Amino acid sequence: MPYIEPSYLVGSGLCGIGHSHRAYVLTDEFKAADLNGDGTLTPDEFQLQLEDRRRRMEDADQQRDQIRKMVWWVLFGMLGYPFFVIGASLGGLDKASDILGSMATIYFPATSLILASFFGASAYQAKKD
Repeated sequence: MPYIEPSYLVGSGLCGIGHSHRAYVLTDEFKAADLNGDGTLTPDEFQLQLEDRRRRMEDADQQRDQIRKMVWWVLFGMLGYPFFVIGASLGGLDKASDILGSMATIYFPATSLILASFFGASAYQAKKD
Protein backbone atom coordinates (compact mmCIF):
# COMPACT_ATOMS: atom_id res chain seq x y z
CA MET A 1 0.00 0.00 0.00
CA PRO A 2 1.44 3.42 -0.93
CA TYR A 3 2.19 5.64 2.00
CA ILE A 4 3.61 8.97 3.09
CA GLU A 5 5.90 9.04 6.08
CA PRO A 6 4.14 11.02 8.84
CA SER A 7 7.33 13.00 9.52
CA TYR A 8 6.91 14.64 6.09
CA LEU A 9 3.44 15.79 7.02
CA VAL A 10 4.10 17.23 10.47
CA GLY A 11 3.41 20.94 10.44
CA SER A 12 2.24 20.88 6.83
CA GLY A 13 -1.48 20.81 7.59
CA LEU A 14 -1.84 17.64 5.54
CA CYS A 15 -1.89 15.22 8.46
CA GLY A 16 -5.17 14.87 10.31
CA ILE A 17 -5.31 15.23 14.07
CA GLY A 18 -5.48 11.97 15.95
CA HIS A 19 -3.94 9.79 13.27
CA SER A 20 -1.63 7.42 15.07
CA HIS A 21 -1.09 4.87 12.30
CA ARG A 22 2.08 5.07 10.25
CA ALA A 23 0.84 4.49 6.68
CA TYR A 24 -1.19 7.02 4.72
CA VAL A 25 -2.85 6.44 1.38
CA LEU A 26 -1.66 8.85 -1.30
CA THR A 27 -4.34 11.04 -2.83
CA ASP A 28 -4.42 11.51 -6.60
CA GLU A 29 -2.64 14.85 -6.20
CA PHE A 30 0.18 13.25 -4.25
CA LYS A 31 0.35 10.30 -6.63
CA ALA A 32 1.11 12.82 -9.37
CA ALA A 33 3.80 14.34 -7.11
CA ASP A 34 5.44 10.94 -6.61
CA LEU A 35 7.92 11.39 -9.45
CA ASN A 36 9.78 8.10 -9.17
CA GLY A 37 6.57 6.09 -8.73
CA ASP A 38 7.71 4.15 -5.66
CA GLY A 39 4.55 4.98 -3.70
CA THR A 40 6.42 7.10 -1.16
CA LEU A 41 6.46 10.86 -1.23
CA THR A 42 10.03 11.88 -0.43
CA PRO A 43 10.86 15.29 1.05
CA ASP A 44 12.19 16.46 -2.33
CA GLU A 45 9.01 15.40 -4.11
CA PHE A 46 6.90 17.05 -1.42
CA GLN A 47 8.94 20.26 -1.74
CA LEU A 48 8.48 20.27 -5.54
CA GLN A 49 4.72 19.84 -5.07
CA LEU A 50 4.69 22.66 -2.54
CA GLU A 51 6.69 24.98 -4.85
CA ASP A 52 4.39 24.14 -7.77
CA ARG A 53 1.32 24.96 -5.69
CA ARG A 54 2.90 28.23 -4.52
CA ARG A 55 3.77 29.16 -8.13
CA ARG A 56 0.21 28.47 -9.29
CA MET A 57 -1.16 30.61 -6.47
CA GLU A 58 1.21 33.47 -7.36
CA ASP A 59 0.24 33.20 -11.05
CA ALA A 60 -3.45 33.34 -10.17
CA ASP A 61 -2.80 36.37 -7.95
CA GLN A 62 -0.93 38.15 -10.74
CA GLN A 63 -3.73 37.35 -13.16
CA ARG A 64 -6.30 38.87 -10.80
CA ASP A 65 -4.11 41.97 -10.46
CA GLN A 66 -3.85 42.23 -14.25
CA ILE A 67 -7.62 41.93 -14.65
CA ARG A 68 -8.12 44.61 -12.02
CA LYS A 69 -5.70 46.98 -13.80
CA MET A 70 -7.34 46.32 -17.15
CA VAL A 71 -10.78 47.09 -15.76
CA TRP A 72 -9.56 50.37 -14.27
CA TRP A 73 -7.94 51.46 -17.55
CA VAL A 74 -11.04 50.61 -19.56
CA LEU A 75 -13.24 52.39 -17.03
CA PHE A 76 -10.96 55.45 -17.15
CA GLY A 77 -11.03 55.42 -20.94
CA MET A 78 -14.78 55.01 -21.22
CA LEU A 79 -15.59 57.64 -18.61
CA GLY A 80 -12.82 59.99 -19.74
CA TYR A 81 -13.66 59.84 -23.43
CA PRO A 82 -16.47 62.43 -23.26
CA PHE A 83 -14.17 64.77 -21.35
CA PHE A 84 -11.59 64.49 -24.13
CA VAL A 85 -14.25 65.48 -26.65
CA ILE A 86 -15.37 68.42 -24.47
CA GLY A 87 -11.75 69.43 -23.84
CA ALA A 88 -10.98 69.44 -27.56
CA SER A 89 -14.07 71.55 -28.22
CA LEU A 90 -13.21 74.02 -25.45
CA GLY A 91 -9.61 74.16 -26.67
CA GLY A 92 -10.79 75.42 -30.04
CA LEU A 93 -10.07 72.15 -31.78
CA ASP A 94 -13.48 71.75 -33.41
CA LYS A 95 -12.25 69.34 -36.06
CA ALA A 96 -10.66 67.15 -33.34
CA SER A 97 -13.86 67.15 -31.30
CA ASP A 98 -15.83 66.13 -34.42
CA ILE A 99 -13.40 63.28 -35.08
CA LEU A 100 -13.46 62.15 -31.45
CA GLY A 101 -17.27 62.35 -31.43
CA SER A 102 -17.56 60.22 -34.56
CA MET A 103 -15.10 57.67 -33.17
CA ALA A 104 -17.33 57.04 -30.14
CA THR A 105 -19.52 54.62 -32.11
CA ILE A 106 -16.46 52.40 -32.57
CA TYR A 107 -14.54 53.15 -29.36
CA PHE A 108 -17.10 52.04 -26.76
CA PRO A 109 -17.98 48.69 -28.38
CA ALA A 110 -14.30 47.99 -29.11
CA THR A 111 -13.14 48.56 -25.53
CA SER A 112 -16.07 46.54 -24.21
CA LEU A 113 -15.25 43.71 -26.62
CA ILE A 114 -11.59 43.69 -25.60
CA LEU A 115 -12.55 43.52 -21.94
CA ALA A 116 -15.18 40.82 -22.55
CA SER A 117 -12.78 38.68 -24.58
CA PHE A 118 -10.14 38.94 -21.85
CA PHE A 119 -12.66 37.88 -19.20
CA GLY A 120 -13.93 35.09 -21.45
CA ALA A 121 -10.43 33.78 -22.08
CA SER A 122 -9.66 33.90 -18.36
CA ALA A 123 -12.86 32.03 -17.49
CA TYR A 124 -12.16 29.43 -20.18
CA GLN A 125 -8.61 28.93 -18.93
CA ALA A 126 -9.78 28.64 -15.32
CA LYS A 127 -12.40 26.06 -16.29
CA LYS A 128 -9.85 24.12 -18.37
CA ASP A 129 -7.40 23.94 -15.44
